[in-house]
Amino acid sequence: PMGVLDLWEMIHPELLAAALATLQLALGALMLGLVLGLLLALARIGGNPLLARLAGLYIEIFRGTPALLQLFIIYFGLAAIGVTFSSFQAAVIGLGLNAAAYLAEIYRAGLEAVPKGQTEAAQAIGMTSGQVLTWIVLPQALRVVLAPIGNVAISLLKDTSVASLIAAPDLMLRAQDLSSQYFMPLEIYLIVGAMYFVLCFPLSLLVRRIERAQERRS
Repeated sequence: PMGVLDLWEMIHPELLAAALATLQLALGALMLGLVLGLLLALARIGGNPLLARLAGLYIEIFRGTPALLQLFIIYFGLAAIGVTFSSFQAAVIGLGLNAAAYLAEIYRAGLEAVPKGQTEAAQAIGMTSGQVLTWIVLPQALRVVLAPIGNVAISLLKDTSVASLIAAPDLMLRAQDLSSQYFMPLEIYLIVGAMYFVLCFPLSLLVRRIERAQERRS
């Protein structure tokens, strides 16, 4: 019978390629989430009631519905009205839009943690709102939100597994294909689980280091 090491020797090139695709998918979704999440947070606290309500509605909808449902709507639902994406594109967009809802609240907490007195002082010496945001508020908020953003990145990396259900070329989809090919599902899924752990563990260590640094500063 074939052992786990023998199986790994046979399938590791395909799994490593799939792991790279998973990282690309997670990174693309994170970049989209970071940018959109910041815009949503600014809309929430920017003083425009309409924008604040719209941003709040977006956040509630995307946090209140399953990520898989959102992927299905983007990949299958939009195709019904002529808007088509590849499975990879749909996964990046869907996971990115979902992550943005969580990142928006993280950003908002970070922005509101900056003392308002600093903003008022900067405006008093003639800085514009954009300059205050860029040079005063965001740098301080960033220190507050780094660890929570790291946690979102870890969750996002693991959540890429749902993209296999729309046939996105990720690690889980490749595991399903190999399981059908070799009829060793337990061994293959254990190997894939170990690979997810190896991908996520460095991020976990980084988040802990950031958290410890923040505790020392406080």
